[in-house]
Amino acid sequence: MNAVIARLSQLVGSRARSLREGVSSRLPVSIGARVRFFAMTTLVIQILIVATGGAVRLTGSGLGCPTWPLCTDESLVATPEMGIHGVIEFGNRLLSGVVGVIAVLMILMVVRLRRERRDIFTLALVILGGTILQVVVGGISVLLSLHPSIVGVHYAISAALVAVSAALVYRVWNGPRGAELVVAKPIAMLTHVTSLLVALTIVAGILTTGAGPHAGDEASARNGLDAAVLQHVHSWPGYALVVATLVLILALARTGQRRVLDFAILLLVLEIVQALIGVIQSRSGLPVLLVGSHMVLACAIAASMTAVVLSLRSSEHRSTPVAENAVVSA
Repeated sequence: MNAVIARLSQLVGSRARSLREGVSSRLPVSIGARVRFFAMTTLVIQILIVATGGAVRLTGSGLGCPTWPLCTDESLVATPEMGIHGVIEFGNRLLSGVVGVIAVLMILMVVRLRRERRDIFTLALVILGGTILQVVVGGISVLLSLHPSIVGVHYAISAALVAVSAALVYRVWNGPRGAELVVAKPIAMLTHVTSLLVALTIVAGILTTGAGPHAGDEASARNGLDAAVLQHVHSWPGYALVVATLVLILALARTGQRRVLDFAILLLVLEIVQALIGVIQSRSGLPVLLVGSHMVLACAIAASMTAVVLSLRSSEHRSTPVAENAVVSA
């Protein structure tokens, strides 16, 4: 009899533990202030490195450190003889190191959550891997005397890292990806078309810059394309992007989905500012401050577009008001 009672107690205890574990696995995982801080810091510093990289290029400091990974054949750091160009280029390299440190710290912040929040752990790993790749590509661009195709890849990786960092921030604040669309499928399709236009505009901008005067060094080659023609080609997907975003906002305004709408409005504002800067810079001889702002805003647009796309779906740990007849099974 005692053996039977003991066996029943064991079974009941085992079942109770299973129930507790099952409930625990469905509860929202607590994201601490440090994780939020480092997620936001990751996004900010990924945008900041674009700004300093633009400063390197626009001041003609791309070969301020003429070799890599050392600054010169004999020195890790810039020497006084290298002047301001060496200071600017080496400063950008130092900031790249800070970006790498932040990426590692982000991994450490979320490694304990790698099972419960695999989404943010994976995003952090992608950012660290992309940062390492970015350093290598940057080094190759120096060794190849700032060949425009390599420099273009360098910028494209930066834009992608900003987008992934924006996804990290979004997921940290809003929880894992939900299973349902919070808008109708046609609106979701329009959103993805808009994101494609963002990508096309950035690629066209990279080609245009590769044909223009800002090579990063006077001796660096250009891609051989007609910069005057490319300025017009670059504007075509840009204007289409503004129109598509405006149509998206009008469609979203009827759904009652404030979160998606707010991100779309932010996207439109950035696009309008970007378009104005683009027109002014092309008519004023491409002043470096405007060109640099144009580069940074392109990455900010990529981040905003990422937020719009991610907000199309519900989040598991966040209640989202759903417009009538708007929810579509994934």
